[in-house]
Amino acid sequence: MGTAITFKRPDGKDASGYLANAARGNAPGVVVIQEWWGLSDQIKGLCDRFALAGFDALAPDLYKGKVVPYHDTDSANKEMNSLDFMDATTQTVRGAAQYLSRNGAKVGLTGFCLGGAVTIIGATKIPELAAGVVFYGIPPEQAAKPADVKIPLQAHFANKDDWCTPELVTGFEKAMKAAGKSFELFRYDAEHAFVNEQRQAVHDREAAELAWGRATEFFRKHLG
Repeated sequence: MGTAITFKRPDGKDASGYLANAARGNAPGVVVIQEWWGLSDQIKGLCDRFALAGFDALAPDLYKGKVVPYHDTDSANKEMNSLDFMDATTQTVRGAAQYLSRNGAKVGLTGFCLGGAVTIIGATKIPELAAGVVFYGIPPEQAAKPADVKIPLQAHFANKDDWCTPELVTGFEKAMKAAGKSFELFRYDAEHAFVNEQRQAVHDREAAELAWGRATEFFRKHLG
């Protein structure tokens, strides 16, 4: 449904990604950030779903063509740890937001796992954004302080998550509330990565559909 594109980062360098356009010409935009596996077919499929829901969706390729197979967690961890999160967010992700906002459209940011952490960093550092939806990812506080979040955020976390633990989520929630931020939090009795339908071991269809409905409704409210 979508297509591979190249777009410019603020520093003038080229970045690539997967773009799926909505049927209408003046659609709002959503930047979609990959899990630690890379720009997989599953993430491209989510862009297609956003397009069907009425948004232009662009997933920037943060790993520059590398996609890790789902069973290879060591390689995924290596790729994630070698990613320059600040450069990825303030340059590649911001470039994607600028691309989607070029005709005056409002733009949101969403991401999963690694992409959830990038979404929170982006919420503090990308001025083109109007809203963000986080899926089971929180960056270290030195990367993004809740007090610095500049946009309304909605967040989806799993109660059986050993990476983004419930304790970590509670701490983030308290910090967001203490800072007086616009923040909606939902917890699901599911595993980390429950939205990913290609991973049958963790996918929870009921939770995924509930979260998807909440996310698209939130973006319609804030992006138009």
